[in-house]
Amino acid sequence: MRFAAIADWADSGDFDVAMMCSWLGVSRAGYYKWRNTRPSTRAVLDAHLSEIIAAVHAAGRGDPGVRRVWAELRARGYRVAKKRVWKLMKAAGLRGRHPKAWKKTTLAAARPVGAPDLIGRDFTAGAPNQKWCGDITYVKTWTGWAYVATVIDLYSRRIIGHAVADHMRTDLVTDALTMALTRRPAPGVIFHSDRGSQYTSTAFAAFCAANNIRRSLGRTGICYDNAVAESVFATYKKELIHTRPWPNIAALRTATVEWIEAYYNTTRRHSYLGYLTPREIELGYTHINHIAA
Repeated sequence: MRFAAIADWADSGDFDVAMMCSWLGVSRAGYYKWRNTRPSTRAVLDAHLSEIIAAVHAAGRGDPGVRRVWAELRARGYRVAKKRVWKLMKAAGLRGRHPKAWKKTTLAAARPVGAPDLIGRDFTAGAPNQKWCGDITYVKTWTGWAYVATVIDLYSRRIIGHAVADHMRTDLVTDALTMALTRRPAPGVIFHSDRGSQYTSTAFAAFCAANNIRRSLGRTGICYDNAVAESVFATYKKELIHTRPWPNIAALRTATVEWIEAYYNTTRRHSYLGYLTPREIELGYTHINHIAA
């Protein structure tokens, strides 16, 4: 620190080096040796990586952790170990944010329903538009509760339909499905959900029949039976909802659309997808190293 102070003063021409070394009790030889010592190649690279890491962390939603920052570096062509990223993030005081624990958010149907579980916790698909899933969550705004419904393609984890409203009626989920069907006509697609009353209603059954959608229902109150939809909402809450207050539903709707379309589907790297984005999966990429190639 003394050498650095001397260098600053010397560069400004305010004081003589010999005089400053005498004042601070250090030798001139030691100062000039420090001044002429070049940083190592690794130190230079660490400084460069630290700048990139800080930019990636700042650009990421919800304070991305080591794995997601590492994946973005790989996609940009930096071949660096996760441990090194962890050390550089720790030195810079950067850390990821973890989602809150899952809790049940939908109301179970009051009557038994006949739709089977066509997924059986197999949340994979060989191609787009074979299996979709969805769910509802709620968000508190200053003007009251808002409710968000999603439709997710299990092939790429892309959110292909969504709706935000001030109610939990069945048309909340049918609006989200209508968006998905408009974007991706998919006769015979499986749509999987929990047994919330919206998904077991007569109106929803009629909507699915009219649009050739095969209904699939998980068990009541078992988060693992609709794990993908629950995971998406955990990310949504962590990276958007819990980062700010929400004055009204209009502000929430605008931010939700932007988060889904401009970030989650196109930019955010998903651990399940090998840290590719849903868009990259649908473009045919199979490994993160292909992005930088």
